[in-house]
Amino acid sequence: MTEKRYDRAYFDHWYRGRNRVSTKDDVLRKVSMAVAACEYFIRRRLRSVVDVACGEGAWQPHIKTLRPAAKYLGLDPSDYAVKRFGAKRNIRKAAFAELSSAHLRGPFDLVVCSDALHYINDGDIHAGLPELMRVAGGVLFLEVLTADDDIIGDLHGMIRRPAAWYRNLFQKAGLTQAGPYTWLAPDLREDAAELEVVR
Repeated sequence: MTEKRYDRAYFDHWYRGRNRVSTKDDVLRKVSMAVAACEYFIRRRLRSVVDVACGEGAWQPHIKTLRPAAKYLGLDPSDYAVKRFGAKRNIRKAAFAELSSAHLRGPFDLVVCSDALHYINDGDIHAGLPELMRVAGGVLFLEVLTADDDIIGDLHGMIRRPAAWYRNLFQKAGLTQAGPYTWLAPDLREDAAELEVVR
């Protein structure tokens, strides 16, 4: 398999061209849901977001519109994304496995990893997840496509793991599911009512 390149051509093809996988409205719905769930569980307005494997930082403009005072940090391994949007959207270069060397100052109210984990190998996930947990102070939005899903879009390099693999991984890390792609950091679990979480 040839190495996957997250360059301008990739983002033009999958995010702006005829083959795009989502529209700005689709992204806004996800962001709105994640912000609402986060604020529901932390019981205050969102103040900080870290978006891991953020690509061009598509969440940043929506976060800025919904919560102008919230601080957003994007992390991505793409040289193109960092060069083009780094200053404008506060995106720094870091791969998932390199999170521990990114010197993140947590905790973050909302940790986002949207549409990325299914392209990351097992070793890199296991290397980066402890750092994700360390900086997670509230809610994690972990959007993952699995072998159990009908998938439309970029299949190149996708690792089709069963949904149970991710559930087991997240639960072993101490996370509790509380909605679509929504997981509570361990500190929030104690305050959640039984029917607010998924068992």
